[in-house]
Amino acid sequence: MTEVAGPVGAALGLAVASGLSLYGAVFVSGLAIRLGWIDLAPSWGALSVLADPVVLGVSGVLFAVEFLADKIPVVDSLWDAVHTVIRPIGGALLASRALGELSPVAEVLALLLLGGATLATHAAKATTRLAVNTSPEPVSNILVSLTENGLLAVAVWMALAHPLVALGVGIVAVTVSVVLTLWLARRAIGALRRVARGQATGPSRGAGAR
Repeated sequence: MTEVAGPVGAALGLAVASGLSLYGAVFVSGLAIRLGWIDLAPSWGALSVLADPVVLGVSGVLFAVEFLADKIPVVDSLWDAVHTVIRPIGGALLASRALGELSPVAEVLALLLLGGATLATHAAKATTRLAVNTSPEPVSNILVSLTENGLLAVAVWMALAHPLVALGVGIVAVTVSVVLTLWLARRAIGALRRVARGQATGPSRGAGAR
């Protein structure tokens, strides 16, 4: 049972981390492997490529750019919008490497499920940022971004060091992400409707006053 749950937990943890930052998940994982902070299980040999200097260099540069963009209001939401496709696809490909050799059917199912988990986390992150960006001051945006960076590091650490824990936490994280996204989306739609009603009734009231 553990032989199956371990790789699944590692894969789910990496998928969740990729929803927060794909480049960060690749870089932090590769750095941990490169410096010997994490001892990869024999079945996770495919993840060793993340420690390659070229992969570390490219992912590190992209993560640095994202780290800065993520601290700027509006820019962070534009960045999230661009990565709505990139993160789920990249997250599924990254996370599936923890599963080892799979049959074609299992591989397709794994990619779909892991991509869905990454998308759920990404959607929660993006909608949360949209809500935070309504605040006129930048401090809250920076604090939320730094919190996400911390959660990213924790997710990668759990995925590679404690995959069984990552399995349980990952399932909870995906569930919470879906609920949070739906709740924030509902609030956003309600706010847009109120704004639309206000714009529609504004001119007519002004005309009546004259």
